[in-house]
Amino acid sequence: MKVDYIGGGFKPGEYPESRYPEVAFLGRSNVGKSSLINTLINRKQMARVSSTPGRTQALHFFEVGDRLTLVDLPGYGFAKAPLSVKKQWTPLVKRYLETSDQLQLGLLLVDVRREPKQEEHDLVTAFRTLDIPLIVVVTKIDKVAKSRVTGRLQQLASRLHIEQEQIIGFSSLKRTGRDPLWRRICAQLRVKNFG
Repeated sequence: MKVDYIGGGFKPGEYPESRYPEVAFLGRSNVGKSSLINTLINRKQMARVSSTPGRTQALHFFEVGDRLTLVDLPGYGFAKAPLSVKKQWTPLVKRYLETSDQLQLGLLLVDVRREPKQEEHDLVTAFRTLDIPLIVVVTKIDKVAKSRVTGRLQQLASRLHIEQEQIIGFSSLKRTGRDPLWRRICAQLRVKNFG
């Protein structure tokens, strides 16, 4: 599939002009956002993957297949970034969510081994308030026994007070969940699937 990095920015006015519906990727630092994006688009390093949390410090926009735009938002939590940069992240993300005319879907990433914290609950609430659909992508499911995955997804859906249909398991390492996630994204945006 054709993928173009069209730019990044720290505030409205700096963002590239997106021609297609946008899908925002949100999550804690080191939850696997860049790996998820690279797996979806079949690229190794289109979105920068790092062992150091917090490398994504601006919003980055990727046009995919002349159909949609993926937006990689800065991670939150224990990122190794200057405090001055960390303080910009919350307003940066909030401003984007509230002002983007093209944003039609959010993907909130949660590590299968971690419990949701206040940030995740706040983001679920924010998407409800903004009336923007949200899918919770539970990453790194290869790190737990297969027999535990379904129960864990149900548990996380319950803790985040979302419907079971809003949650999906994903492993970038095994590519598990890639095709079902694409189907959900394309169905929500009403664009042709990449399958």
